[in-house]
Amino acid sequence: MMCRTAQEPEPGDKHDADVTDAVFTSLLEDSAEELYEQAPCGYLSTLMDGTIAKINTTLLDWLGLDRSRVVGRMRFADLLSVGGKLYHETHFAPLLQMQGEVSGIAMDIKTAGGRRMPVLVTSKVKTTQDGEPLLIRTTVFDARDRRAYETELLRGRQAAEEARRRSEADRARLQEALAVLQQSLLPAELPVVPGLEAGSYYHTASPDLLGGDFYDLFPVDGGRWAFFLGDVCGKGPQAAAVTSLTRYTLRAAALHDADPVTVLTTLNTVLYERYQSGEGRYCTTIFGVLEPQDGRVGVHLASGGHPSALIQRADGSADFLPTPGGLLVGVLPQAPFVANRTDLLPGDTLLLYTDGLTEARIGPERALYGEDALRAFTAGQPPAGPQALITALSGLLASFGEGLDDDTALLALGVPAPILTANEDMT
Repeated sequence: MMCRTAQEPEPGDKHDADVTDAVFTSLLEDSAEELYEQAPCGYLSTLMDGTIAKINTTLLDWLGLDRSRVVGRMRFADLLSVGGKLYHETHFAPLLQMQGEVSGIAMDIKTAGGRRMPVLVTSKVKTTQDGEPLLIRTTVFDARDRRAYETELLRGRQAAEEARRRSEADRARLQEALAVLQQSLLPAELPVVPGLEAGSYYHTASPDLLGGDFYDLFPVDGGRWAFFLGDVCGKGPQAAAVTSLTRYTLRAAALHDADPVTVLTTLNTVLYERYQSGEGRYCTTIFGVLEPQDGRVGVHLASGGHPSALIQRADGSADFLPTPGGLLVGVLPQAPFVANRTDLLPGDTLLLYTDGLTEARIGPERALYGEDALRAFTAGQPPAGPQALITALSGLLASFGEGLDDDTALLALGVPAPILTANEDMT
């Protein structure tokens, strides 16, 4: 085995050292003139009137011109495109005269073949010791790669903007389709009921999602009218399918037997049998029957896990009509439902609502709005009938802003107050 002393370099080390020495020798042999002529950017010097006094080989190669045709015969502006020449005369030259230096201005120069080449131009005025302008030194950088990059960037931005516009258009079409579908799950308008006034309102929390709230009012036998309002668990197409099934089941069941408990029992059976094998689907709802009689309207209703109806009386008071113990509809094969009765007198209004109203978040601490606040709000409204109450409540919902994050349905039914004549009013 051969051993080397620490002073002896490896063969490869000696070769690298020789190459390094050769590089430094080459650099030392390069003159300042050669560095000027072969620089990776263009250089030129002009007199104060713009006449070219000196220009390097790099810029001449870009232009495709001979030095003899340029030096002393052309001005810097003659190298520019028409637009560049105009910009030079109106902006570049005046700024250079005022500031003594202009940096990084994008222009186009003309090549011998008539083509335009994008460049970045920086000029600086050289002065005498007395501060008198002597000549202008200009550096010209090739901006073709930058222009290509900017073009691709612009194309990318245009493509992104076009994609954004298409996305917004698609979303608008989807929202329109969802709005139409949502309306198909609600009555186009409430029917006119003799001796009764009705009002409704539907707030959509998100135009991108189908809600599961629903309501209806329709005639049944013997001059009676049925009504219902409810809320399906979840959102989206599945919830819409349950809503549709629920609405048509309630209407069909009411036409067969309008007893509220019987109707809800039928709906419970249909939902449980339809969805028990897969992901469970259920809803909360109130179903009732209105029976006009001798200046008043009898109300018979039952609830399946839904918030109690609220009654605004003609005297200005407001209270809930309790229906305790009713279970969610569709959860169990057999479910108990609780019914209750009341009479609506002239000036009274029955209000049904979904929990989007009472579960809205209010205040800095985002507390639940709650049933007590709803009762107090209703009692604070003048007993002017269902439509007036719906208008007041829609304004309340709007005041919640982002605190209202769930769909909300309202249905109000009432007996109009008698219209007093002038003589009756005076007495």
